[in-house]
Amino acid sequence: MANTTAAGPLDGVRIIDMSTVVMGPYAAQILGDLGADVIKIESPGDTIRMGPYRTTPGMTSLHLNVNRNKRSVALNLKDPAEHEQALRLIDTADALITNMRPRALARLGMTYQDVAARNPGLVYAQAQGFRSDSDRAGNAAYDETVQAASGLVDIADRALGTPMILPSILADKVAGLTILYSLLAALVHRGHSGQGQHIEIPMTDTMIAFNLVEHLAGHVYEPAEGPTGFPLSMLPGHRARRTKDGLACVMPYSAQNYRDVFNAAGRPDLAADPRVNTENFNLIDNDLYDLVDECAQALTTEEWAEVCAKHNIPMGPVLELEHAHEDDYVRDGHLLDAVEHPTEGLIRQIGIPVRFSATPGSIRRPAPLPGQDTADVLAELAELAG
Repeated sequence: MANTTAAGPLDGVRIIDMSTVVMGPYAAQILGDLGADVIKIESPGDTIRMGPYRTTPGMTSLHLNVNRNKRSVALNLKDPAEHEQALRLIDTADALITNMRPRALARLGMTYQDVAARNPGLVYAQAQGFRSDSDRAGNAAYDETVQAASGLVDIADRALGTPMILPSILADKVAGLTILYSLLAALVHRGHSGQGQHIEIPMTDTMIAFNLVEHLAGHVYEPAEGPTGFPLSMLPGHRARRTKDGLACVMPYSAQNYRDVFNAAGRPDLAADPRVNTENFNLIDNDLYDLVDECAQALTTEEWAEVCAKHNIPMGPVLELEHAHEDDYVRDGHLLDAVEHPTEGLIRQIGIPVRFSATPGSIRRPAPLPGQDTADVLAELAELAG
């Protein structure tokens, strides 16, 4: 694996990660990728790690993906001595991330008020399912329930005809990114003022705001000028197409795009259709999408890539996850490299997607075993205490 020398734009920043599963760990992992020293405080024997594993229980695929560039410290927060050690670690930190429920934090004496009394410059990012001042504040919340509570299931039901949960933990990851930008903004503020602060990131509120950007639609106006739901996204034909040999997202966005697609498929009769030869061209027409579906099968995916590049038609080949590591774009961008993990052997490691010209991020540490770094981190803490 890569060396353990800190690098990146957040070099010198210390983060305490007291979160579990995906939302908080994902945010903390990105902070680590950008150079922060991330210390993950875990309860011994009580770590939730989901997904398949190869060699070591707990070293699951999901853990490997969201806990790299961290040091793991196992502390029992219910034990007075270990609880004090955790607080002393927080005293050294610039920011803390937690997704514990408010009642649990209060029982442990680790609310914002508790830790800010010791470290007033701390940025305390607290993520939870619902706002703390709502009647749902203490409710359990998971990605599926947040997709429902934020309107995403309604969007799927109206567009697809079934109230499905989208097959991605979208709410967790969007909330994770929201933790990230909120925490960084608060660190900038602290750099100007010296003032720490508490940030509350409710998953449901985050996803409602996220979903309504386009799907509030006609209800932006009062009274409403039309229904909710972004019209283009709600069309049944708004999907990838089956080509002669696979799948591709051929997505014409103008009348000229449609004419070029139809001509490329050998259908000049469709290119002459009045609907794509009018000044009042309407993109919201599912019948046109049906025609694109029909034409897509005339060419291979590679042929469509050439046609669309030539005519400036939006197009993307469909990445098959089973073969992602073989894809030229993925491989050339180092988005999924094979690396050796100290305990799990050869693994595929997700790359850092953003590029900094002066302060690039790096992957310096593999995801740790639970409690792997406890002795080293506590020894550092003792040295600081003198």
